[in-house]
Amino acid sequence: MTDEEIAAAAALLVQARRSGEQIEALPVMPSSIAEAHAIQDRVAATLGETVGAFKAAAPAGGEPMRGLIFARMIRSSPARMSPGEVPHLGVEGEVAFRFTRALPARSAPYTREEVSQAIVALPAIEVVSARFRDATGRPRLEQLADCIANGGLVPGTELRDWQKLDMTHLHVKLLVNGEPVVDQQGGHPTGDPLGAAVALVNMMRSADGVTAGQIVTAGSWTGLRFLKPGDACRVEFESLGVAEVAFDS
Repeated sequence: MTDEEIAAAAALLVQARRSGEQIEALPVMPSSIAEAHAIQDRVAATLGETVGAFKAAAPAGGEPMRGLIFARMIRSSPARMSPGEVPHLGVEGEVAFRFTRALPARSAPYTREEVSQAIVALPAIEVVSARFRDATGRPRLEQLADCIANGGLVPGTELRDWQKLDMTHLHVKLLVNGEPVVDQQGGHPTGDPLGAAVALVNMMRSADGVTAGQIVTAGSWTGLRFLKPGDACRVEFESLGVAEVAFDS
């Protein structure tokens, strides 16, 4: 993509965020993860949004990617959100990490040990809502340009001594209106949520790094569920904690 094409794609996403009107597609499709990230960054800069968190993915054998989560859309559990803010009303139970100190830009990669010593863990619900009319049907790089369809994040209470937990086999339960819809042992797509946090830090080290207080949410354990106005969702991670969100009717 040319810089003009990146700017045009970003402008359409900015308009969608400002107006609340969903779009069908971008005018030009990103051809790489780097281009999709550049569109995200242009949107955030144009809107003047503060980045409070990231969603990160580090697929085995694949190139890592990240989505920006704006600070104003991070709501502490128990939270309420309106369908006007997040019209698709998607939910995913996730393990997230909050940075307790900055990991600034540098040339050398950060190690797992360095990252693990700079974070605390917390349960979270990622609220999924895209600027596209079809929240999940657009091509992967187009969804990535739209921050991987992030609508918001609901973090629970942090746990400082999280290293004692078996992050591959945590028991997780997802309840909708009090009824369990997921109840299983494990479920993270790679079995390594910390690996996603490490990947995020190393993606950001060539830019501004990460700052103390920012959060990275590291992938869904429960799959994606689309709810309805008036529904309430709760995720419970064994020995880690809970997060809750309710949607206005």
